[in-house]
Amino acid sequence: MKRPVIAVIQARMGSSRLPNKMMLSLHGLPVIEWVWRRVTMAEHIDGVVVAIPDGQQDQLLADHLLHIGTTVSRGSETDVLGRMTEAASSKGAETVIRICADNPLVCGSEIDRLVEFFDTGHYDYAYNHIPRGNSYPDGLGAEIVSMDLLELLNKTVTLQAQREHVFNFIWDNPDQFRIGTFDPIDRALAHPELKLDLDTIDDYAALLKLDINPEMSASEVVRTVLQLLPHST
Repeated sequence: MKRPVIAVIQARMGSSRLPNKMMLSLHGLPVIEWVWRRVTMAEHIDGVVVAIPDGQQDQLLADHLLHIGTTVSRGSETDVLGRMTEAASSKGAETVIRICADNPLVCGSEIDRLVEFFDTGHYDYAYNHIPRGNSYPDGLGAEIVSMDLLELLNKTVTLQAQREHVFNFIWDNPDQFRIGTFDPIDRALAHPELKLDLDTIDDYAALLKLDINPEMSASEVVRTVLQLLPHST
């Protein structure tokens, strides 16, 4: 695996289901700051950049990120593949981790597990952010590719849906890529029934009920969720 390994957090204010969610307060901090703090807890990454749209709607988001010392890259709101490629390139990435900012409970330890898996498996694309072929909860992990593949996708993918959803081309053409995933090493995390991302006002209300903080480990997060929401789906 080539270095540097750069984590790109994909964020925007213009969510149709929950507008401005990046700046919603979650136990005293904006959601985007939760994501940034938890991503920077990963030990196997060499840098973090937040890729956001360049419109006025996202200026407040940009201002806050710069205030807390985050690297920000701005690009097209609709061409997310292009925006992500530009962000990764701006940090000199050779390997790229993609994190969606609607995962406020993303865990640095599970990003590290993803990097280790990718490094030893010779995969084109690997993931542990969703429970597809693995037993991870939805929202603890991330996705990873080489910069070479990301640049190739950016040059060749033309369908709007595949540019808006960065790795849809890979999912739509699984025969062309070596795709890998894995189960968590810590079996306490093996709860694929849990949904930990933030898409709706109900998701936000559920997060507000949790006794959580940005420094919690993955196992602490899952245990806390199970205590309060034992039947979460």
